[in-house]
Amino acid sequence: MMRIVASGAALAALVVGACAAQGQSDPGRLRVVTTVAPITSIVAAVVGDAADITGVVPEGTNSHTFEPAPSVAKLLSEADVIFVNGLRLEDPTLDLAQKHKSGRTRIVRLGDRVLPAQDYIFDFSFPRSEGKPNPHLWTDPGYARRYAEVVRDTMVAVDPPGADRYRRNYAAFAAEVDRLDAAMRTALATVPADRRKLLTYHDAYAYFARTYGWQVIGAIQVEDFSDPTPREVARLIEQVKAAGVPAIFGSEVFPSPVLARIGEEAGVAYVDVLRDDDLPGRPGEPEHSWLGLMRFDYLTMVRSLGGDASALEDLQLPGAADRAKYPQ
Repeated sequence: MMRIVASGAALAALVVGACAAQGQSDPGRLRVVTTVAPITSIVAAVVGDAADITGVVPEGTNSHTFEPAPSVAKLLSEADVIFVNGLRLEDPTLDLAQKHKSGRTRIVRLGDRVLPAQDYIFDFSFPRSEGKPNPHLWTDPGYARRYAEVVRDTMVAVDPPGADRYRRNYAAFAAEVDRLDAAMRTALATVPADRRKLLTYHDAYAYFARTYGWQVIGAIQVEDFSDPTPREVARLIEQVKAAGVPAIFGSEVFPSPVLARIGEEAGVAYVDVLRDDDLPGRPGEPEHSWLGLMRFDYLTMVRSLGGDASALEDLQLPGAADRAKYPQ
């Protein structure tokens, strides 16, 4: 199986602007720092307005290679809690946090807390030889719920007077996860079994595939902006033809001429709108959430592969948007 791993430049200036825009916080309020936007959204769902929540990885950035600007060090040094995905996803940010955190700061690696080593997925993009398991747990609703459990328990320990609030918020989020899972299972079941296969722009759906019985047949994101060899492209074209799927998936954030060419030569649709950590809409809008992201991605897959996405289309998003700060 071909392995072409992503690389991208850090968008340091965007983070500097986002941090500068956050203004002065109330010194008596808890301060929570997060990394990628889906984690920020999950944390915000549990924490609510009990703390100032600030993400540091701009949406649309390659989180695997993103290096935060030096100005982020001050934000990290003032944090009461820093929630990261872990599983080696955001090592530069974690290194900076370890270097600059205060004595009271808790750093919580969500993925490491919820995923036992025996359940790691190593694959063509994340080979066992490099020691980095696939870190994209949040695309599986069950793991997102477990992330929220860790957030709840952490916040109860940090802020015991707020325990009831964190537990209520978690229960509301867990109910949303249950509704999403039910809608996904209904919609995914309408996709013919021989079409439940994914060739994507990024290898972000491995845990989803294991839970819901799908197959990831490949992933492309070009390393160092170089093109794969003609032989590698030809191999993937043959894989797509053999798989018999009607569509392959790209990203509106990271356009892939390679995937577009594979789709054209294999005679299948190229759907270039999937996202793995770039939330739909704008901050402050209900769809700009982990739930909005999951609904968008999976109804896109279902529609494109010939299924009935109405169960996901009918899934209602919470009316109130969170107040976390998301760098753009």
